Amino acid sequence: MDLLLSWNDRYWAWVVIPLIVATSLLYLVLTRGVQFRLFGQMIRGLREDPGEGTEGHRKVSPFQAFAISSAARVGTGNIVGVSTAIAVGGPGAVFWMWIMAITVAATAFAESTLAQVYKERTPEGFKGGPSYYMKHGLKAPWLGAVFAVVLIFTYPFSFNMVQANTFTGAVNDSLDGMGVDTGSTTTWVIAVVLAAVTAVVVFGGLQRIAHFAQLAVPVMALVYLGLGTAIVIINADELPGAIASIFNSAFGIEEFAGAALGTVIIQGVRRGMFSNEGGMGSAPNAGATATVSHPVKQGLTQAFGVYFDTILICSISAFIILTTNPVYGDPDVNLVTRGVDAALGGWALQVMALILVLFTFTSVIGNYFYGETSVRYLRDSRWTVGALRVAVVGLVLVGSVASLQTVWSIADVTMGVMATVNLVAVLGLTGVTVKVLRDYDRQRKAGLDPVFTRDSVPGLTGLQVWEPEQAAAPVAGASEK
Repeated sequence: MDLLLSWNDRYWAWVVIPLIVATSLLYLVLTRGVQFRLFGQMIRGLREDPGEGTEGHRKVSPFQAFAISSAARVGTGNIVGVSTAIAVGGPGAVFWMWIMAITVAATAFAESTLAQVYKERTPEGFKGGPSYYMKHGLKAPWLGAVFAVVLIFTYPFSFNMVQANTFTGAVNDSLDGMGVDTGSTTTWVIAVVLAAVTAVVVFGGLQRIAHFAQLAVPVMALVYLGLGTAIVIINADELPGAIASIFNSAFGIEEFAGAALGTVIIQGVRRGMFSNEGGMGSAPNAGATATVSHPVKQGLTQAFGVYFDTILICSISAFIILTTNPVYGDPDVNLVTRGVDAALGGWALQVMALILVLFTFTSVIGNYFYGETSVRYLRDSRWTVGALRVAVVGLVLVGSVASLQTVWSIADVTMGVMATVNLVAVLGLTGVTVKVLRDYDRQRKAGLDPVFTRDSVPGLTGLQVWEPEQAAAPVAGASEK
């Protein structure tokens, strides 16, 4: 296992991180800073109404697709991940997390735009993601199959076991704080309840997942942001020093716990990528389900998800830590929880336990959804999807009571492989992304609400939807610019 971890560290440092940085910088230039110049369109796109589906059923809205991806993004990485990054890399890791998010938003835009371009239609709505743009865009269905298998092992299997274990631990900690005697019995009870609730949601299908995510993600984010803001206000006199330490440590002017500049950068970039998943190829699976009039609209919405996750949620975690006199050097200590306890007292630990429960459960649901998309790519049948649902519920139960260090370590490796395969595809389809964006810009300059069809970009092949007759129809809720 030590050999695996050592290899994985080198693989991330020398392959994954340079590849994501190079891809993001390329898109930053070719799209003329799409993540900056069209920021207003990101916000407007969240409000677009998808209209009615067949037989009067609602389609998946851009906001629901955003919420599904955020359900998987916003998890323990926003708390424990930030804590580990600061403990090992010092406050400067936060600066590099910010830089990573701002830069990688261009890649997040590209992958979700491509997911929309090459999505497929099903009786329940749309499906798509990296496997589909590898199949239809690159004409490499075998590569799509490789990606699908790696994603299934990483997200609905390994990561859900980790999230389930975190969920159980958070509930037990809360019960301990209330004086309840916990042990193996309470752990099993919690595990069974979590598995049962997971089953209710995942067996309900995409619409139930979308509805649940739409409700849960804003609530849990607002509760956490409110808690963090209260702590920052209480410790307002510490804020200038915290900000100064971020920038001083980021460039090696100050060292914390002996963290060299290289360690600071690697921790910030890697943890930032773990948190917002930009370039990983996970969020496009959710982005493809949305009903929009132009692929770029959902690309922008998913790029906003990177900002939402890292610039907003992770920053609150960082300021909770940095304004409460953290102790650096021990990655096993949850500095966020320690900061909450120091600022607000023991009662706030119960709120933190609730937040962790919400974060981990929504991550379980989001991770499952990614797995379903990949299973449908490999073999779209009721039996295979049903088997995945049963497996996920079973693994949630096992993960709640198991020791998961080995599972987490292996998933860390497969996530790096998954990112590599996705980034190769995104680079290979750079021309498509740029042409589709130019079509969007052209229509906006003409004062139109952009509408995409198969004929919008000459020479574009492999499209499964976007028929002129359908796409030319008025989009419900669209407004003239």
